[in-house]
Amino acid sequence: MKNWGFAFTWHWARYLALAVVFALVCVGLCLWQLDRRDTALEELARIDNNYSADPVPLAEAVPELDSFDLSDKWTPVTITGTYLSDDELLVRNRPYNSGPGFEVLTPLLLADGSVFIVDRGGLPTGQKQDAPDVIPAAPSGEVTVTARLKPGEPTLPGRSAPAGQIATIQLDEIAAMLDRPVYTGAYGLMATEDPAPADRPLASTKPARDEGPHLSYAFQWLVFALFGFFGLGYGLRQEYRRINENDPEEMERAEARRVKDAARTRTDAEIEDELIDSRR
Repeated sequence: MKNWGFAFTWHWARYLALAVVFALVCVGLCLWQLDRRDTALEELARIDNNYSADPVPLAEAVPELDSFDLSDKWTPVTITGTYLSDDELLVRNRPYNSGPGFEVLTPLLLADGSVFIVDRGGLPTGQKQDAPDVIPAAPSGEVTVTARLKPGEPTLPGRSAPAGQIATIQLDEIAAMLDRPVYTGAYGLMATEDPAPADRPLASTKPARDEGPHLSYAFQWLVFALFGFFGLGYGLRQEYRRINENDPEEMERAEARRVKDAARTRTDAEIEDELIDSRR
């Protein structure tokens, strides 16, 4: 093997640099996918540990209005109070049976004067309006609710909503609307309420236990990183053959490749003709 000096020129050094940069980007994306998988596994662990646990009093799980430990997500809590039905809100653009819908947020006034936001479930978009056709009424008087804790959601820039609706469950925004001391660290997905009404919004279901495709995506990004170096190696080999096409050893190898390619690319018709000729 000779005349590989071209591989050490600035021209090919730039290609090597591009391959290295491409590989680093792919590795970074691989690590990002692994980080997303870790986040998904942490969420699955919270579901496994908390979702079916025995309910605890709200004050025990969330001792401060504006605090919430993410490890307590999905923990069932019990709350007793009175629904502020006049302050009920609809959350827009929520999935409902594979279609668009709303979630119903009803503030629950506790005995100490604080308010806890209860997500009572989902409703479909109306037939002729951008709102549910019917909103089942929350129970009046004192009610005991069992709900699973979730942290509030961030504000969505550029999203707005008409009166009585909100774009996202941003608890600080809801607190400003109510002008009362509101739990802003977490809200609750209702599981049960006592007394139970004859009709209620569709209850949320247990999240699917699925970590997502992050591990396979991470592996794919590593493969893509290798592709860059394979491409560089292929380009170097082709350039070597071009530069050394008159070298006797390279000419011999080129002829061997030509013969091999010719044998490999014979058509089915040619093979059939050869078999017929061999039988004559």
